Amino acid sequence: MSTSENTKVALPAMTHTVGMPRHQKIIFVLLLGVLLALPFMVYPVFAMKVLCFALFACAFNLLLGFGGLLSFGHAAYFGMASYVCAHAAKVWGLTPELAILAGTATAALLGLVIGSLAIRRQGIYFAMVTLAFAQMVYFFALQAEFTGGEDGIQSVPRNDLLGMFPMSDDLTFYFFVLAITYGGILFIYRITHSPFGQVLKSIRENEPRAVSLGYRVNRYKLMVFVLSATFAGLAGATKSQVFHLASLTDVHWTMSGEVVLMTLLGGMGTVLGPIVGAAVVVTMQNYLAYLGAWVTVIQGCIFVVGVLLFREGIIGVLSRILKKPL
Repeated sequence: MSTSENTKVALPAMTHTVGMPRHQKIIFVLLLGVLLALPFMVYPVFAMKVLCFALFACAFNLLLGFGGLLSFGHAAYFGMASYVCAHAAKVWGLTPELAILAGTATAALLGLVIGSLAIRRQGIYFAMVTLAFAQMVYFFALQAEFTGGEDGIQSVPRNDLLGMFPMSDDLTFYFFVLAITYGGILFIYRITHSPFGQVLKSIRENEPRAVSLGYRVNRYKLMVFVLSATFAGLAGATKSQVFHLASLTDVHWTMSGEVVLMTLLGGMGTVLGPIVGAAVVVTMQNYLAYLGAWVTVIQGCIFVVGVLLFREGIIGVLSRILKKPL
């Protein structure tokens, strides 16, 4: 086969990684429309919580759904970014965008350190290593002076955006959070549908084959691990600005469990699945709060039913029915 023929054969695959299907463009436009109207239909703080956890779930899905790596320690990046952002805003007096950037950078650095060690193991051993490091981060947050211990960092100020635009109003701040979340989701979509994302999928499906083709598998794993930790940190840092608070809840192991639930419930390896899963879980926590600890039991039951009846997740099942990737 000639070189020109080889190029013609390769073009469809490359076109698939570059372009966005028409139905997904429509979905993203509709999603943006819904999110723009959301604060006028529900309490803006609740809407912002949904956005933060949607980004968190998408970050985790990048690692699990496309990288094939199950982490039980993503709360470490989410929570530590929350603490650093809150500290930067309250003590250093940084503006929201700089405080969030500081928290996100901290999560990326933490992901680089933990990821470089964790990727040396596979399967359940990898998951246990991430959990062990997350517990180390939790006890650090409990003992460190700047985190406030069990009290956390409270009354975090929401300074003016860029030093010029007041962000004290929840409705105004919602659109800033929307820009962060929507931009993050689009960026994750671009990552997963790039040549880099295609290599990740090949590693997930058949790692020995990827190695035999000459790919440096551990390098790709580390890159996706750091990217996932970075976006998780972006979500956590934004959340601390939304609630004026950074607490041990953000870095506790149960937070890692919740993001796993959101991803699997919505649909692992899909674009919209983590968003839907996050919306369902956060809505349950908000509107069933009067049940107290029973909310956790209800979440467990829903998770079991979802795994048994919808093994591909809500969006995964819809995607299979419609025969189109969602």
